[in-house]
Amino acid sequence: MTIQKEVNKRKTFAIISHPDAGKTTLTEKLLLYGNLIRSAGTVKGKKSGKFATSDWMEIEKQRGISVTSSVMNFSYQGAQVNILDTPGHEDFSEDTYRTLTAVDSVVMIIDGTKGIEAQTIKLFKVCRMRGIPIFTFINKMDREGKEPLELLEEIEEVLDIETYPMNWPAGMGKRFLGIFDRYEKQFVKFNGNEEETYIPFHELDQEVELVSQPTFEAARDELELVEEAGDEFSLDAILQGEQTPVFFGSALAPFGVQTFFDTFISLAPNPKPRKSTEGVIQPDNQEFSGFIFKIQANMNPAHRDRVAFLRVCSGKFERGMSVKVARTGKVIKLSQSQQIVASTRDTIDEAYAGDIIGIYDPNVYQIGDTLIGGKGKFEYDELPQFPPEIYKKVTAKNVMKAKQFRKGIEQLVQEGAIQLFRGHRDESFILGAVGELQYEVFQYRMKNEYNVEVLFETIGERIPRWLNREQVDPSLFDERNLLVRDREDNFLVLFRNEFALNWFKDKHPKIDLIDLFEVNSYDQTT
Repeated sequence: MTIQKEVNKRKTFAIISHPDAGKTTLTEKLLLYGNLIRSAGTVKGKKSGKFATSDWMEIEKQRGISVTSSVMNFSYQGAQVNILDTPGHEDFSEDTYRTLTAVDSVVMIIDGTKGIEAQTIKLFKVCRMRGIPIFTFINKMDREGKEPLELLEEIEEVLDIETYPMNWPAGMGKRFLGIFDRYEKQFVKFNGNEEETYIPFHELDQEVELVSQPTFEAARDELELVEEAGDEFSLDAILQGEQTPVFFGSALAPFGVQTFFDTFISLAPNPKPRKSTEGVIQPDNQEFSGFIFKIQANMNPAHRDRVAFLRVCSGKFERGMSVKVARTGKVIKLSQSQQIVASTRDTIDEAYAGDIIGIYDPNVYQIGDTLIGGKGKFEYDELPQFPPEIYKKVTAKNVMKAKQFRKGIEQLVQEGAIQLFRGHRDESFILGAVGELQYEVFQYRMKNEYNVEVLFETIGERIPRWLNREQVDPSLFDERNLLVRDREDNFLVLFRNEFALNWFKDKHPKIDLIDLFEVNSYDQTT
């Protein structure tokens, strides 16, 4: 079979949402349809010992949240599906942002009872910035919530994107009757259980009891209004990320999930060409290539292993093949390769452009590394970096455990959820993170995976600015404006606040203060 045929089967997408919008529940239902699991464990059911398949880390089970991006692969209706279930918690947004570089489309879940929330806006902006097609699933229609027209208006105004409702709900909460499936021209009746009744539009008048209900009549009138005044369906606009198809349903019931997924599979894009330093690389290029967007230490605590998550961008991957790490020129044999569903893993012998696989990391990879199977000398675009918002000094409670402490920091920092800096004067370890939860997870994992208890000393919120090495004068800095080095040994200053930053600029106008994150964001949009 040609590489092109295999590439055309691939559907690789991420599921994004605000915490508690129902993301993990929806993911579980999709895994059921892919015959990957027999029953969906729910995050809420902690007492029964059932946990969501996509939540594998012990702290996730305790807290009922996803803090790592899980990858799930399965076949469905002739397609090869790769789902990335991203953390919804805002403190883990950096991991989520990087994950979005590895997908071809996203499913955005909105809680119908709450509408668009802050985290959804952040994630959405990254998708728009990268031109990623967005499919919207409005969840929890079996509860009382916002009116459908209000939700559509909110999506269009807040997110600045056209909407096209693929279906239309009849009622909500206790009055919820089902959905008008515009795409398949049928009414899907909600029966209050997992059974769905499909009634073609031209047969609806025979369902006298259903169509005579005031809720049904009101929904039909609304649908007429939407069809007259709403945007026209445009697959081109969807694939450009300018229009979002909107689906209404309930992941928990489950209702409307099957029709959503079937429609999504038929519309979602196949793997796309990728920008590199040598121009655009086509997915059906015979030469294997891919990039690492995530590294996870200790996925199997008993083996102290490290797994690098690789997005295959072109050609065919074969287990045992030798590849070159473009950054270092080092050649590595990929003999341990896996498909991963949370904590369970299966050896994978081959993969094609669009697939996400886990490869063993002998401590040589970095996030963003390009791997090439042939003679090419290109690198894929740099992955975006995001500025930490909180900084803390970290030390080992027991000084006798310095070796484990250093190893733990080195490995967990390589995963990219926290960033490491070293104090210029005292060589202290300083961690930067987007939110408090990352420190909790770091502390938990250091204790459970490396047997090291750590202590934090808060430095607070800081504004990072990098310096040119030749302009560094340590006498200009103190605790308020802290001189530190990053992992690449570059100098930067952690300014206490905007006032301190501006004061320094006025006092030392000849010293260049570089905002690396602004540079990175700009690079991604050009």
